Amino acid sequence: MKIYTRTGDTGETGLFGGGRVSKDHPRVAAYGDVDELNSALGVVRAAAAQQFFDAVLESVQRDLFSIGGHLATPDPERVMKSLEKAALSPARVSEFEQIMDTAEQELPPLRAFVLPAGTQVAASLHLARTVCRRAERSVVHLAQAEAVPELFIVYLNRLSDLLFTLARLANHRDGLSDVTW
Repeated sequence: MKIYTRTGDTGETGLFGGGRVSKDHPRVAAYGDVDELNSALGVVRAAAAQQFFDAVLESVQRDLFSIGGHLATPDPERVMKSLEKAALSPARVSEFEQIMDTAEQELPPLRAFVLPAGTQVAASLHLARTVCRRAERSVVHLAQAEAVPELFIVYLNRLSDLLFTLARLANHRDGLSDVTW
């Protein structure tokens, strides 16, 4: 199987379960931004010498594949069996909140806006956070015209909060204070 198919050379792409749309369609933008977020998390994981929250970040990457698969599917009923392994639980959002609550006990109180700076891991987490916010905006935009599970928007919103908290924690554990505005 070749990696290139030439089927996208006219500016269209195929969707999971059938159909083709322009590559600038809101559905493609949404799952593309989620894919970019997944790659940004790969950069975070590569930068983390001490495996900083690696298992959590890997599980998030798997979740993002699931979200992307759903977003790439205009007719989920048609491919329901294939999407079964891409189920996402609301419990994941609660897990993020628990991690943030635990981290907040270790961190100094937040009293100002924080500039995205510090260690390589922290800066990478801040970059992933901004990519996450863009993905969230793209999914919200798609949801205005198409059916999108509400959980995806909640998940991305909470994930960006988690990434911000982890960026602060990465700096804190390396002895760096937040760089404030």
